[in-house]
Order: sequence, then structure tokens, then C-alpha cells
Amino acid sequence: MQLSLLLLSSVAAATPLTAVDKRQTATLCEQYGYWSGNGYEVNNNNWGKDAGSGQQCTYVDNASSSGVTWHTTWNWSGGENNVKSYANCGLQVPAGRLVSSINSMKTSVSWTLTNSNVRADVAYDIFTAADPNHDHSSGDYELMIWLARLGDVYPIGTSQGNVNVAGQNWDLWVGNNGAMKVFSFIAGSPVNSFNADVKEFYTYLESSQGFPSSSQYLLTFQMGTEPFTGEQTTLTVNNYSVNLA
Repeated sequence: MQLSLLLLSSVAAATPLTAVDKRQTATLCEQYGYWSGNGYEVNNNNWGKDAGSGQQCTYVDNASSSGVTWHTTWNWSGGENNVKSYANCGLQVPAGRLVSSINSMKTSVSWTLTNSNVRADVAYDIFTAADPNHDHSSGDYELMIWLARLGDVYPIGTSQGNVNVAGQNWDLWVGNNGAMKVFSFIAGSPVNSFNADVKEFYTYLESSQGFPSSSQYLLTFQMGTEPFTGEQTTLTVNNYSVNLA
């Protein structure tokens, strides 16, 4: 996914994107509208908007060192096989953390979607690279954990079959996005409440796919949604949290 933090020209919110609740910490309607605080960051990230038409705003509702509650409202049409955005909340990952040196990557999240008649995914997106100063918009490896696959959308690559990781069955897809190798774990049905140690996914990939954990630095640890097409939809994320130990 492209995750530039450059603040580009504003995308005006049309009437369907309702007025902001005064309790909200931040309102992000610019293409790459960005907020950070309490060790987390939120990005509106409409990186693929030019592939179709529509709009999106993302709102930070509550934030503390123990997690972030946020939501995003969008509608997109056209370019049906193109991702339009990746509104997300991410941990501000400490620099210089090799995957092999992290004992656990515990995360917890629950989420709801107002409209399931869309083409989208709800997913974690995690980049690693051999260079700890690598641009955070990509990496050498990308790990995606699709908590929901909605509509006829597919991850990069081809299916390697069913695997069980972190107590859950997943369809593992492996492919390449340019020079970056992508591993995508796809839930068979929506997982609206997820509490797991993501280090278990890397342990699995190290043993079965040759992932080089001793030479890969953790760059990003994000959770959000990738819409392709759909009428107005709101994803609400309740207290997304990550703890690296």
C-alpha cells in the first residue's frame, strides 16, 4: 500500500459525510490527512482516489497510550478493481527493532461496518525491511492479515492453501508487489474481534516461507480498511492497540 504522509490538496467532504461530533479528537478529510499522539498515528490515506470517484473522511474519536478509537466514512465508485484508499491507525514503531528481537507483538481490536454490500477488506498491514531507514510507504516484505474480505476482491499473488496461525484458520496468499514480497492471511468469514500475537505469524512465515526475521526491521504496524467500491459506508474501530515486547 502507498502510505505517503505528505499533506496534499484538500478533498472536500460532501454532504453525505456527516458533521463532526465535538468529542472527536481529529477530523481528517485531506487526501493524506494525518494525526499522531500517544504513540499512535492515523492517516486518511486516499492514495488510489484517482482510479475512481468518491470521497472519504477519517475521524479520531478517542486516543490514549492504551489504544485509539476511530472511524472512517467513505463512498467510492469506478475503477472497481483498484483500491482507493487505506484509512488506518498505526503504532509509531520504535526505530531499529528487528523482528527476531521482538518477543511478542500483541494486538487487540474490534470493529463494525455499516454496510456489508461493498467490495473492500478490513486488514492489518505491516511492513519490514533490511534497512531500518527504509521509506515507510513500502518494504522488503509486507504482511497483511485480512480480518474481512467483502465482495469479490482478492489479495496479491496466489493461494497457498489453508493454514492455522494464532488459533485461527486462514487462506494464505503469497505474491509480489514489485520488489516487495507480500504474505496475506485471509479469514474465511469476518473476524470482528481480534486479539492475537502477530509474532506468531512471523514465526510461521520464518519456518514455512523462509522469512528472514533476523535481518528484517519492523517499519509499520497498521490496521484499517481498503475499499474498492461501495456506497456510503462507515468502519468504526474500537480501541485498536498494539504492544511490542
